[in-house]
Amino acid sequence: MSAVIPLTLPDILEAMADAIPDRTAVVTTDRAYTYAEIDERATRLANHLLSIGLEPGAQVAIHATNRIEWVDALFGCLKARTIPVNINHGYRREELARTYAAADCVAAIVSPEFADDLDELDLKLDHRIVLGADYDAKVAAASKERPKVERTPGDWHIIYTTGTTGTPKGAVWRQEDLIWAALNTVRRNAPIPSVAGLAAEATARESGVVLLAGGPLLHGQSQLLLLRALVAGGTAVLDTSPTFSAEAFLDLAEKTGATAITLLGDAQARPVAEARLTGKKRWPLRSLAGVSNTAAPLSDGVLSVLRNAFARRVIVDSYGTLETGVTGSRADDGSSLAPGEARFMVGPEVQVFNPDLTPAAPGVEGLVARSGPAALGYYKDNARSASAIKLIDNRRWTFAGDIARREQDGSITLLGRAATLVRTGDLEIHPENIEGVLLAHDDVVDAAVFGMPHPRWGQQVAALVQVAAASEATAADLRRHAREVLGESHEPKLVLLVESVPRTPAGTVDYRAAAGLTADLLSTGHKRPDEDDASSD
Repeated sequence: MSAVIPLTLPDILEAMADAIPDRTAVVTTDRAYTYAEIDERATRLANHLLSIGLEPGAQVAIHATNRIEWVDALFGCLKARTIPVNINHGYRREELARTYAAADCVAAIVSPEFADDLDELDLKLDHRIVLGADYDAKVAAASKERPKVERTPGDWHIIYTTGTTGTPKGAVWRQEDLIWAALNTVRRNAPIPSVAGLAAEATARESGVVLLAGGPLLHGQSQLLLLRALVAGGTAVLDTSPTFSAEAFLDLAEKTGATAITLLGDAQARPVAEARLTGKKRWPLRSLAGVSNTAAPLSDGVLSVLRNAFARRVIVDSYGTLETGVTGSRADDGSSLAPGEARFMVGPEVQVFNPDLTPAAPGVEGLVARSGPAALGYYKDNARSASAIKLIDNRRWTFAGDIARREQDGSITLLGRAATLVRTGDLEIHPENIEGVLLAHDDVVDAAVFGMPHPRWGQQVAALVQVAAASEATAADLRRHAREVLGESHEPKLVLLVESVPRTPAGTVDYRAAAGLTADLLSTGHKRPDEDDASSD
């Protein structure tokens, strides 16, 4: 009798490589790689990591832009039972130092352009592998025989947030739980028979899904898309261009016959939709069945553009977190929502709770939580873990820090992050609501709304706004627009027009950087276009 293969990510890769070796597993901007090639590349790296003495559970930084070696590193680390750590290469050096320290990295796989960062940080790493000639030589010299490492479904996989609101935190997952909660959506969350059963399913299909990720692999959601393709025996497409270009992204979708593309909020969805509107002949996208969005809900204005650009395709706005996996989704039906709000259909495993941890009644705001397979907690952060994971009526619930309202039909309306809630005087204001109103203005390209310290009210609502190049809209115009839609209490008391809104490499608003930029602009005498009629006092 053959041994049962544990439900782990590297075991699924190996089973797929045995069952469908010649099927394309990964496509970059430059070339395609089969399952057999990906398996061998990862195997060689795993053997090198083992040869230098890395023990199970050792954390290895992946400090690189999108490239095939990122995929090698992810699967190579997992094959060796080490833990890959997704480093945000857009961080400043002090943020990089905190991330490396928090993750206890003992080794780093780093792009040449970031090697100087490691030198200046003087990190106490036991090993450093620089991509290029050094990496190629070490991998080529390693064995292509799969390492004999005993893996278990409980082996850890840690995904770090990109840190938009605070110190990055690592969500610790058992691999089996991650597969069930976040990686089984392509299979419509059908029961997983076994690793061998997944491979048999893939073999029975002549071809698999082709999923194009809009963001960098340092972003957890893009990493999850890569792994979803693996679980379904499909193809993951990675944009490895130096910078994001809507045109290059659509070129890649056309060239690879993408069946679905995933975007990261308005920042990516708007330029991609606008480019397709003007170039449908260049990008017919006949294979494309769906457009999905994650990371941040789409604004109503951008959703409208997407509808026109991708008519007759299914547009799905999905909601999930790195702590809970896939939590809800909403297939676009042409209806509109209030600015800053996003409604998602959820299952019985999702609940909205009052502060006393009782279920909230329909129409009442509370914290959203998910039961079932979820992250174990945060790496080396017992306080955050205790805050996120609660035992309620002998059932384990994971709270990711999002505020929502349960609706009469069982759906939830996501209102924003608890961490970004602005408390001004006796009011609690969801900045996402104001962002949605600003983004709905015809002249606004991008916006970030957040709280800034105020001596009297504790906080005041502030906004950084990028307007179109030809726009004559002023900060006062935008304040008035928000006031007319939402009322005086939700009018941003400080609006600064900027060339661009700070965003992380993953495309999400970097609220810390936005607050810092605002403070810098004000301290250096940046004239507030709205200061003559400011009402913050």
